Amino acid sequence: MHSIFSGSLCVEQVKVAIANLPTELQGTKLVQLSDLHYDGWRLSEKMLAQAIAATNQAEPDLIVLTGDYVTDNPAPIDQLAQRLKYLQSRFGIYAILGNHDLYYHYSKVRVIDALTSIGIKVLWNEVAYPLGQGLPLVGLADLFSPEFNPAPTMNQLTPHTPRIVLAHNPDTAELLQQWRVDLQLSGHTHGGQIIIPGFGPAPKLLHMLGRSLPKSIRCWIPLVNDCSRIVERWQWSKGMYQIGTNQLYVNRGLGTYAPGRFFCPPEVTVITLELRIEN
Repeated sequence: MHSIFSGSLCVEQVKVAIANLPTELQGTKLVQLSDLHYDGWRLSEKMLAQAIAATNQAEPDLIVLTGDYVTDNPAPIDQLAQRLKYLQSRFGIYAILGNHDLYYHYSKVRVIDALTSIGIKVLWNEVAYPLGQGLPLVGLADLFSPEFNPAPTMNQLTPHTPRIVLAHNPDTAELLQQWRVDLQLSGHTHGGQIIIPGFGPAPKLLHMLGRSLPKSIRCWIPLVNDCSRIVERWQWSKGMYQIGTNQLYVNRGLGTYAPGRFFCPPEVTVITLELRIEN
């Protein structure tokens, strides 16, 4: 299996403070993996093995996968599942789907069946309780799916209940501000893949350029329209953000598109939960 230049794997250590976090969940450790794009080109077997080893080494209480396991053809999901079955977690592995997992009309079922076959629970507009009733885990449909409709799922929870939300596309953070979201975990952007020192992700620059130009000119500039279609808010492309009273973390992903990564290494995220002390 080949891979476009991606650089070395980076394990990010993140601490997240949550108000009303149950006492028994303080210090709970989550690992997030995202955007594998396992298709024989965008993720090497070596990188995948390193990510699985780093995940297990963290000894997580819970593993969450935030979408885009394949790129277009869903067939590689069966081989990927044989790799992911070596992931180890105290309270299991939970997953959502990304837009690439819905590429063909049959992709969704194919991907869900493969992940389910190795014990991974896929959430599609569902609430689960792997960490107990005190900290629900919400998994939403992808933003680009016609089934994206967070209200019925989010409204199952009372406002005083802390929760973690899995949503592949970080643009959903804008829509989710009407609900409490103590931590939203997203991917999708690959961190922008190319970071320009002193400015940020290259797609952010292309997106800003596209918005300033007439459509008649914009369509002739490579990648401008592509950047706009991926996400609207490139300012939320990697790392931790405060969106109103909600918190968003965007994982840079493991898979890599051409031309590769620059100052934006693939990522495994280790998240430790802490109690937020209210003033």
